[in-house]
Amino acid sequence: MLARDLLYQSAKKLTLAGSDAPRLNADLLLMHAWNCSRAELINRGLQEIPAGIKIHFDSLLERRLKREPLAYILGEKEFWSRRFQVTPDVLIPRPETEHLIEAVLKYLPDRMAPYQFCDIGTGSGCIAITLACEYPHAHVIATDVSPAALEIAKRNAELHGVDKRMTFLLGNMLQPLSEQHTDLDAVISNPPYVTLAEMDELDEELAFEPRHALTDEADGLGFLQQLADGASAYLKNDAYLLLETGPCGLPTPPAGLVMLEALPDLAGHLRGVVYQRIT
Repeated sequence: MLARDLLYQSAKKLTLAGSDAPRLNADLLLMHAWNCSRAELINRGLQEIPAGIKIHFDSLLERRLKREPLAYILGEKEFWSRRFQVTPDVLIPRPETEHLIEAVLKYLPDRMAPYQFCDIGTGSGCIAITLACEYPHAHVIATDVSPAALEIAKRNAELHGVDKRMTFLLGNMLQPLSEQHTDLDAVISNPPYVTLAEMDELDEELAFEPRHALTDEADGLGFLQQLADGASAYLKNDAYLLLETGPCGLPTPPAGLVMLEALPDLAGHLRGVVYQRIT
């Protein structure tokens, strides 16, 4: 079969399966199976697909037709123009989370400063590693309750050459931090904030992602409130707490933590918040 025909037929199948970008999905799957670039794929449009490549592609397509996320099939996802390895042990990085990076850059504009950052619930490490890349003299702590997630984050840190300026700690939320970590310039987190009621309404592809990283099994505010209540103990005066959130809303900040800004997405929906520690 010609590559062009295979892509056409596969895009039709993906359309029927509910894919929101069927032709792009088909292209990316064949590029992955054939180990080629987009330009090479275009040039091979009238070539016969080698038998081994066709078998590999068909197996990938079958997974996508079952609505497995493309990122898990390809094993990677782009975040802040960098590639991150992902597996079903971690959430897939999303553009909405980039609002947290933008906010850190806004409130801490000196890229050469030796800042101390902490990313709570790091998952793939996309937030922590991006900050380590954007601030070449910063040290970044990355925590997660999942040993498997921490291994992926460590692997991504090595891939981006920032592992020597990072510390990885196993534990739930702020629990892994100690008296050694009370001089932070910012704590950043994309915690589980999907409400239990919302879980049944989510796109079926989210069923492939780790549930514990999506929801607190309650009103969505549980982990957000933990961070708001506990982060000040580890922040310098005038330092920042930056949280991603969603329809569940915002936690109630305790005394000494002042909200500076609510972060909207491009549609104007609440996506995050910036607090500052004031004593």
